[in-house]
Amino acid sequence: MDVNGSVAEGFEPVEAAFVRNFETLGDRGAAVTVYRDGRKVVDLWAGTKDIDGGAPWQRDTAQIVRSATKGVAAAALLLLRQRGLLDLDAPVGEYWPGFKAAGKERVLVRHVLSHRAGLPVLDHPLTPEESLDPLRGAEAVARQAPVWEPGTDHGYHALTYGWLVGELLRRVTGEGIGDWIAREIAGPVGADLWVGLPEREAGRVGRVGRVETPTAGDGTLRARPKRSVTEAYEDPDSLTRRAFAAITPFPDQNDPAYRAAALPATNGIATADGLARFYASLIGEVDGAARLFTPSTLAAARTEESAGPDRVLVVNTNFGLGYMLHGSASPFLAPGSFGHPGRGGSLGFADPDSGTAFAYVTNGFRKTVTADPRAQGLVRAVRAALGA
Repeated sequence: MDVNGSVAEGFEPVEAAFVRNFETLGDRGAAVTVYRDGRKVVDLWAGTKDIDGGAPWQRDTAQIVRSATKGVAAAALLLLRQRGLLDLDAPVGEYWPGFKAAGKERVLVRHVLSHRAGLPVLDHPLTPEESLDPLRGAEAVARQAPVWEPGTDHGYHALTYGWLVGELLRRVTGEGIGDWIAREIAGPVGADLWVGLPEREAGRVGRVGRVETPTAGDGTLRARPKRSVTEAYEDPDSLTRRAFAAITPFPDQNDPAYRAAALPATNGIATADGLARFYASLIGEVDGAARLFTPSTLAAARTEESAGPDRVLVVNTNFGLGYMLHGSASPFLAPGSFGHPGRGGSLGFADPDSGTAFAYVTNGFRKTVTADPRAQGLVRAVRAALGA
């Protein structure tokens, strides 16, 4: 297996785990980057740029990271709060008057970020074409009635999260969230990540697709989904199935129009370095760029807001303000870690206590929702390298 890039002394276990992902877990093309105290200590890539092609993955190859986008979108709202422009304990309707309809007067901004708004589904799903217009998504969420009393429980807002966060930012700033992220987050820290891919960057982005989960007997350990989880995904009336069907059918993720749209729940595009650099910049300086989060914002981001059985994912989940926290569904580096996985593989997070930021991106998606074994093998290797 030809692997490109470098690892700092002591981080060789990460390279070994990266190779195993290709040899035993079916990776076709992928990259992993780790920062420690603002210094890049792992920078590896291998395989092909496209899931169905032969061109090699390059240092600057980027991929769609699915729900790992949510962590970047969360930072946008938290930075507005940090600048005194957004009150997390204010009703969403204070910024977005039309949102108050259908019993949502008491939904707080905090509830949106912590998946407690009661709005994971749309009674009238959007078509792929409609979903590309952020105003259509915002209008649909504004009409929707909550499926539980807001603030009383939590359930993953798989797609609606993006319209909620995006419209809140637009109401406060007058700007689309993709442009705001480019100017206020990605640009200042030098991160190759986009929510709404510029046409000039399209040639760097690989085609993505499904890779099969290795079968038993290939030397890997594969956990079977709980029966309750499988049943929830198969039941067309379940909150699980309906949450992921808020856009029906789901758009082609290789479609240039989909990639150019700004869907801050699902269609962010990044290099592994870009995503890791973003998280490194939340917790410290990187190459002289100012740290994004103040200590109080960082504390708020990783303070637990939701914990226990998730009404959508049907497993226990832990959320802070827009970020998954270390737990059974998202075993990050350590209890103080915060970040977000992308359905099927990608992962980005930071661990402030060890000064570590991590990102893994891939062109091959699997059926996993939160804890993909390829990403988790890399996390275990980082933990070993740190002696944790």
